[in-house]
Amino acid sequence: MRTGADEDLYGAASAAALYDETYENYRRYLNPPLARVMKMSGSPVEVRAAGSTITDHNGKTYLDFAGGYGVFTLGHRHPRVVAAVKDQLDRIALSGRTMFNPLMGRLAQRLAALTPGDLTISFFANTGTEAVEGALKLARAATKRPAIVATHGAFHGKTLGALSASGRDAFRDPFMPLLADVRHVPFGDASALREVVDAAVAAVIVEPIQGEGGVNVPPDGYLRDVRAICDAAGAVMIADEVQTGLGRCGVMFGCDRDGVVPDVMTLAKGLSGGVIPVGAYVARPAVWNAAYGKAPLLHTSTFGGNELACAAALAALDVLIDEDLVANAAQRGAQLLDGVRATMARRPAVIADARGAGLLVGVELRSEGYGGTIIPELLKRGVTAAWTLNQQRVIRLEPPLVVTAAEIDLALRAFDEAVAAAFDQLGVLA
Repeated sequence: MRTGADEDLYGAASAAALYDETYENYRRYLNPPLARVMKMSGSPVEVRAAGSTITDHNGKTYLDFAGGYGVFTLGHRHPRVVAAVKDQLDRIALSGRTMFNPLMGRLAQRLAALTPGDLTISFFANTGTEAVEGALKLARAATKRPAIVATHGAFHGKTLGALSASGRDAFRDPFMPLLADVRHVPFGDASALREVVDAAVAAVIVEPIQGEGGVNVPPDGYLRDVRAICDAAGAVMIADEVQTGLGRCGVMFGCDRDGVVPDVMTLAKGLSGGVIPVGAYVARPAVWNAAYGKAPLLHTSTFGGNELACAAALAALDVLIDEDLVANAAQRGAQLLDGVRATMARRPAVIADARGAGLLVGVELRSEGYGGTIIPELLKRGVTAAWTLNQQRVIRLEPPLVVTAAEIDLALRAFDEAVAAAFDQLGVLA
């Protein structure tokens, strides 16, 4: 049941009243089509969250296997992150930007120690798409070249530059024309990449594993090939680790799977600790200095690197290391993938493939139509999940890195039942 604190916070006399108010606000003032879709799919109102669970307006709890699309690496409201933010709030919340910010300096130092190779200079933003925007600008300024190469199915964000590099026409077409001279090649195909990277290319931007593209895992060695191709052409290699970084894939960074050091790495999502939004890109000094060595204010952010965000990120990195969450992601991820594959073996008419790394698992369905039943059926059984934006046939399972073996087992039982229910309701779909 809802507590008195919930009622004080949300100001509604009953759970039903809170739901009706929230739906009407979405329908009238936020996103009318989305409001209707969410209502049809049975989406409740979330009022509390802690660890791997969310509580709705009726007091029902859910295992969060959508995970904020990768935000909640530490789960919801990790006490150490919350405590760090509360403590900082009593000191200073936002920087005045005219004086040194010690927390931003400490966070940059921590990232320099944590990221591979000589990635040592950080710029802080608020979101992943802002980090990508900054990385693309950095590459163009450093190389004095115009072209960007990205991959089909990629997702780098929805601001103008990031969207130009993203690889799904449905998101891009309404906003054309986007940035000029952005070239797309198949993900995981080094030969195709080699053919388009020439002396006009400023950067190649690539996700170590495509998240929104359908949890697509490239062949072993692909990132090493990307590195070599960029080196040969004098282009900047940007690794978009917004979703794959900070332990999500069972290694600290997705590019560690190939032992590669990019020229620029973008981060966000898990860097926030699930509490305060923060994004960043981390660059090699040679690239940074070539772009901004003589013009340090060419690219800035009013809110980026604010004290609250830095306090949250520093605490989040401490938790990630102290609780050995990278190893937990690898172990629990293997358990999750094995369980999904067991369901696939029982229901091959519904599931075509299951793949992933660590706690980023994609379930490819035989037909997109199954997803519209499986996800609501999961919700009925107390588990959240999500589609991948660029491949609607793929359901993503992305729980927090703090998830336990028992929680994985509960979610797998719910998943197996949801897949069976979808097949019983829909039969074989073409």
